[in-house]
Amino acid sequence: MRSRLLLLLTVLLATVLLALGVPLATSQASTEQQRVVVDRIDDTARFASLAQFAAGQSTVPGRAAPADPLGTLQDELRRYHEVYGIKAGVFQRDGEPMAVAPDGWTAPRADGDDGDAFAEALAGRRSRGPGQVWPWDGDRTLVVASPVIRDGDVIAVVVTESPTGPLRSRILAGWLPIGYGLAAAMLLAVAAAYQLTGWILRPVRVLDRATHEIATGRMTARVAPGGGPPELKRLARSFNEMADHVEDILEQQRAFVADASHQLRNPLAALLLRIELLGLDLPEGSAEFASVQAEGKRLARVLDDLLDLALAEHHAADLRVTDVAALVAERIGSWRPVAGRGGVVLRQDGAGAVTGWADPVALSSALDAVIDNALKFTPFGGEVTVTVTPDGDRVAIETADTGRGLDDEELERIGDRFWRAGRHQNVSGSGLGLSIVHTLLAAGGATIRYAHNEPHGLRVLISVPRHAPEPQEAETGTSRRVRISNGRSDTATPPSSPTG
Repeated sequence: MRSRLLLLLTVLLATVLLALGVPLATSQASTEQQRVVVDRIDDTARFASLAQFAAGQSTVPGRAAPADPLGTLQDELRRYHEVYGIKAGVFQRDGEPMAVAPDGWTAPRADGDDGDAFAEALAGRRSRGPGQVWPWDGDRTLVVASPVIRDGDVIAVVVTESPTGPLRSRILAGWLPIGYGLAAAMLLAVAAAYQLTGWILRPVRVLDRATHEIATGRMTARVAPGGGPPELKRLARSFNEMADHVEDILEQQRAFVADASHQLRNPLAALLLRIELLGLDLPEGSAEFASVQAEGKRLARVLDDLLDLALAEHHAADLRVTDVAALVAERIGSWRPVAGRGGVVLRQDGAGAVTGWADPVALSSALDAVIDNALKFTPFGGEVTVTVTPDGDRVAIETADTGRGLDDEELERIGDRFWRAGRHQNVSGSGLGLSIVHTLLAAGGATIRYAHNEPHGLRVLISVPRHAPEPQEAETGTSRRVRISNGRSDTATPPSSPTG
């Protein structure tokens, strides 16, 4: 977002600078050319005076010219051309030259652009001046014409044709400071825009990070007070108030579930005991008694799992460097007798030693739930393989079974609370096990996902960080509240949790 906003500001700033720089450069070029045109007009005026004098001396009867005025005019034009490199000439009305330098130079053609200046001079007006000369006009010349007037009539025209190379060089030299100034102003403007976009978007990035933390289950994330526009400061305060309200509601819900589960266990235990006592008076093998007893035990398991889930959501992860491969081997060793009784082969594959950043107790509980789930749904003669693999900055733990697996629709719902596939309703369980696993893993920055196992079965993939996160945000339990500010995480003690 910052790059797009910076690009937009850069385009706007460049447009403003060009809107200021182009007229300035045009004015500078026009000023330079006007200076040259004024000089040429002065020169043509002087030559027009000499031509007028020469024409007057040659037409007065009975007066001998003290010198050759046309020769003097020709000498002046020749020296002018030799010194300045500018063609100059005096032409009669029909275009015949009176005096020119260099020799052989002819009057501008009437059908060309330069012929307009000659025609204006014949009409008794100085030429309006040529169009603007630009540095890239390589073959342009500057033609200025002035009339030679005697007794109110135009008797000749003085024409100068200047090369534009020096003029174009001066225009370009005048443009260089303008270009340097625009470039410096652009750099300063981009630097200011970079700082401005950072100041504006810093609270947005902090909000985005805090929102992601809450979306991934870290409900204690908050936005610390910081800089930025007042509107974003108000948004940060509103976000914190919303997060506090949501956390309070969830906390009340967790406390209710924990308290309800705990309070229901005692009367349920008493009820199961009375069912056992009643069973003593019933015939042995009574189907009704067995059904009531099974439902009571199932209700007890649901209450136990609800209490475990509530405790997992309150669990403050004790993160440390953990030998994940050794932990997996230990849990497989504990579950191997259970697998043997069910006729299932349980084995470990992959790396023999790899460390990760995890809570050993929470990871052990998660592995127990995943392996237990795999063994329950793998038929006799099947196989469950747990593979530990280093994967960049993560450690992957894959549990693959050869059971019936799940279809695509069921795969999307797995892990939902109390959800069980329809064909698995006769298997013991409450549908909370994988939800508890997700909660335990999320507290330590680990993830869990599910996929099909080929040719059949289910793959459960647990991903654990290999290193401590930077910034340190491992404490995500309700005993600490994470405040995210400018890429750092500060912790603050939250208010007391509500109790049931």
